[in-house]
Order: sequence, then structure tokens, then C-alpha cells
Amino acid sequence: MTKSPASAGPVAPEVLADLAAASHILAAQGVVDAMGHISLRHPDAQDRFLMSRAMPPALVTPADLVEFDMNGDACGGDTRSGFLERFIHSEVYTARADVMSVVHSHSPSVIPFGLCDKPMQAMFHNAAFVAAGVPVFDIRTKFGTTDMLICDCVRGGALAETLGDKNVALLRAHGSIAVGDTLQAAVFRAVYTEVNARIQHWALALASGGPLAALSPEEGLLADEPNQGAAARAWQLWRSNVRAKTNW
Repeated sequence: MTKSPASAGPVAPEVLADLAAASHILAAQGVVDAMGHISLRHPDAQDRFLMSRAMPPALVTPADLVEFDMNGDACGGDTRSGFLERFIHSEVYTARADVMSVVHSHSPSVIPFGLCDKPMQAMFHNAAFVAAGVPVFDIRTKFGTTDMLICDCVRGGALAETLGDKNVALLRAHGSIAVGDTLQAAVFRAVYTEVNARIQHWALALASGGPLAALSPEEGLLADEPNQGAAARAWQLWRSNVRAKTNW
């Protein structure tokens, strides 16, 4: 029997509470439903991350959080079932030392941009991070016909390679990932990726499929800086809504 990897140590209760709350926020904002997940790199260990056991995001509590290593193995003898696609998280963390949180979702407005030749563009300043580009991961390229799931380190590594240094990537016929250097930033980007996608659908309809006056990469860089403050404000609101309904 394979020995469980050791835990990197306890995590502050308020950090665990925020991570659990993030799942509720993403559900409330229509980014996840019964599917989808968010993770946080362990505050004291680059090679560990925290995410809930396999369960609906809106039901997650701090007690449901599990520590994993970068092989996707649960630490400290935890035997609860993890998400099949936890390798999305492990491989992004392995590839990107700057990333502290990862969201994977199937938000419906986003998915069409992974199915057609219309790239996602930054439609407004709150989605300025999109202006850096949104690559599309097509699992067929390296793996042929599959079940579409990122269910091992090899597939997760290929997705992380497609993400590169960007903030968001799409998975063809599957969903998307959003990353951030904080939990709050990752949640903000996941939410506003979905909002931006809805706005782009409306704009394309109004323009009859023609070109859009989207933010340029340069505008995106400039607009994304004040968004750090906006993300903190959004988190304050969203987190207070969860706190009002829970005891954590």
C-alpha cells in the first residue's frame, strides 16, 4: 500500500473559511453549479494545495477541505474522495510559481468561445485581464479521442502549458480555468470571465458578427491595475453574503 504524503502543517481557520466561502461565491455568481472547483496553494508550502473533497461547491464547508501534493495525492492519511480533475490544479501550480489559486468551471457563456473561431476579448474594464489573451486547450491535439477530463498529471501538464503566462484558458467543449496570485483575484477573474463572455455574445449580436471595439492589450494592462482594488471590494461584498448565511 502506498504511503500517504505528509501534511505541510495546519492552516489558519480563517484561510480555510475563505476557501470554503469561495466555492459558495462562485456558485452564487453562476460560475459553478454541481460541478466545478477552486483551490488554494498551501500558505506554508509551494508543493501542496487545498481544495474540497468531491462535492457540490455550494455545500462546501471548511471541514470538507483536503490537502494534496503535486501528484494529486491526498496528504496526512486523508482518505476522502477528491475531484477527478484535481490535476488541473496540481499541474498549474507546478508550472506557475506565481499562481496561488485556481478555479475550474463550466460557466455556460464561456464555453462557446472554445468551440468557434471567435476569440474571447476584453469587453470592459472589469475584465481587463482578458485582454492579455485567452488560449484554448484542445485535448485532441495530444491525446486524441478522450473523455475530455483532465484526470492525470500528463493531461494537466498539457493544459498548464497551453495556459502559459495567461490568466484564463478555455478547454474546448469543456469549460475554463482562471488563476490568480490570491484567492480573491482568482474568484474575481472567474466571475468576470463569465460576465465578459455574456457581454461579448450581446455585442457580437448587435454588431452582426463584425469587429468589436474591445480593450487592446495595452489598455488591458493599464485597466487591470486598479482592478486589484475592485477585486478586494467585490470580495468584501461576496464574502459578507456567505458569512451572513454560515457560522464561518
